[in-house]
Amino acid sequence: MYLSFRLLSSKMDKHLLQGKFRGCLLGSLMGDCLGGPYEGETVSSGDKIIIQRYFDKMEKPDFASPFKKYTDDTAMMKSVAQFLTDKPDPDYNYLSKLFVDEFFKEPRRGYGQGIVTIFQKLRNSKYEDIFKPAKEQFNGSGSYGNGGAMRIAPVALYYHNDYNNMLNVARHVTKVTHNHPLGVNGALLQCIAVHQALLMDPKNSINPKEFCNELIKKIKIIEEESEEEDHHFITAYQEKLNRIPFLLNSKYDDELEDEILYSLGNGIEAYESVPTAIFCFLKAQGDIPRIETSNILRRTLQYAITLGGDTDTIACMAGAITGAFLGEDQINKQLLSHCEKADDIVVLADALYKKALKS
Repeated sequence: MYLSFRLLSSKMDKHLLQGKFRGCLLGSLMGDCLGGPYEGETVSSGDKIIIQRYFDKMEKPDFASPFKKYTDDTAMMKSVAQFLTDKPDPDYNYLSKLFVDEFFKEPRRGYGQGIVTIFQKLRNSKYEDIFKPAKEQFNGSGSYGNGGAMRIAPVALYYHNDYNNMLNVARHVTKVTHNHPLGVNGALLQCIAVHQALLMDPKNSINPKEFCNELIKKIKIIEEESEEEDHHFITAYQEKLNRIPFLLNSKYDDELEDEILYSLGNGIEAYESVPTAIFCFLKAQGDIPRIETSNILRRTLQYAITLGGDTDTIACMAGAITGAFLGEDQINKQLLSHCEKADDIVVLADALYKKALKS
């Protein structure tokens, strides 16, 4: 299966590939912006009706509303993309400075206190050891939050023809802020999912079981190599991914949604959100009850939001995967128009695309 993804990459039309770069980063932005207002909420059946109506309104040309602001998810994603385009070789000190400078320039983007502490330590230490502050988090165990996964999409795009280097860079990009194996492996899983979606033909339908099986095969190797003695941690992502085909094939009702949240999660931990984002992407390939739209990206984002919890980050990650698969042409431009700095993200995606072709 992996070889078929690689073959598509070698044959991919440049216009299509550029559109997929744009689609990925724009999908990430849209999930962040549109999911942000619902972060931390428990979404009821009535709320889902309200969300449906609001999305319908946003798609109308005459609907005016303030920009939906992006959060730290997009702020850090932008820094990762700039890090890749500015330097011929990975310079993680430079990445750390980009993170810190972006935070101190605009600190009110929803950064968690743990990340703020890391950035303050990096700045005060003059970046002497850029991985040390993350290692010190939580009494030396490191963070297993989803902050590494939410920003990793540019790495999957840039190294789309170099899988092993992609994993190496993604690991280091994550460890600047998240050092726990669950945090690192969650970012790697998200990176692999974006990579797989990028190399697939959007004209062909996705086989969810095959998509999951390919992810399981790859994350199994990564988890078995992790420096972690706890068996639950070693197999955490394999176990979550193994549940997805069953959940996708189950009859839809309110109890199933409870089972989805119980089995996959909707929290800020990477293992409680990355598999959920992948599930949302796969679920939205077909119709979803109570979500009325023919646009797959909108369906993905709207569904991710209706699951509640860490809505901006789960929708951000699901949007990145979906955008990488579909490309820019499948994005509803009216919906995109309500998201902050969308034009800047297009410029960033194009710069990343041009640099990736030269590398």
